Amino acid sequence: MPGSVRILFLGDLIGRPGRQALKRFLPDLAARHAPSFIVVNAENAAGGAGLTEDIGRELLAQADVLTSGNHIWDKKEVLGYLDREPRLLRPANYPPGNPGRGYGVFSDREGRKVGVLNLQGRVFMEPLDCPFRAADEAVERLRSETPVILVDIHAEATSEKQAMGWHLDGRVSAVIGTHTHVPTADEQILPGGTAYLTDAGMAGGRRSVIGIRTEQALARFLTAVPQRFEPGRDGFVLSAVFVEADADTGRALAVRRELLVEESHGD
Repeated sequence: MPGSVRILFLGDLIGRPGRQALKRFLPDLAARHAPSFIVVNAENAAGGAGLTEDIGRELLAQADVLTSGNHIWDKKEVLGYLDREPRLLRPANYPPGNPGRGYGVFSDREGRKVGVLNLQGRVFMEPLDCPFRAADEAVERLRSETPVILVDIHAEATSEKQAMGWHLDGRVSAVIGTHTHVPTADEQILPGGTAYLTDAGMAGGRRSVIGIRTEQALARFLTAVPQRFEPGRDGFVLSAVFVEADADTGRALAVRRELLVEESHGD
């Protein structure tokens, strides 16, 4: 099928404010970019840490695929849902035997195949299996079905995410980073045709510390005592990235960041 696949990717949704921001801003993003495929990182969508089946269903009414990261395990009820719902991914480089899957092939709204791969970094994070070797294995399988492949690399270190972009350049359509909740300004198309962005940012409370209520985050830093963290609820912010990829070759044709903000809202 000729033409291009138009992918909209949204960074980490933080609790109810993140879900509200998605509902509020997605119609505008859809009107401007006309995406044929939407991916949302949902690992923090339930109360700011983890995901439930009910919230997963709510999000999949708006998105085609949900990716995640290290916080996907925070709500134990999600374990069965990971096995039942193929559109919910967890990082592929968790050890064998864990619930769920790390990648899959899906259809966009015009019936074209799109591969999605979820990975997790190891620098300053859990000592998982090598994400680079996991990527090699998964990409080989995905490319046997489609050249259009989006990778969510959920990692702390900028260097590790950049290295993954170069490692997969020319083999996937896009490598987009998540986890830090802070959008970066380094979007580019690498020489081999892969779109890259170090971090897509987040959707959640505007006046917060990476989505967490400011007073709770400050108390943690000032006292070094563990705090109960809740999503920030003052204003809305939503970060996203739009990628257009050639449907025949998988090469990225465009990559563009989006940042939508509403300073305050009634709660």
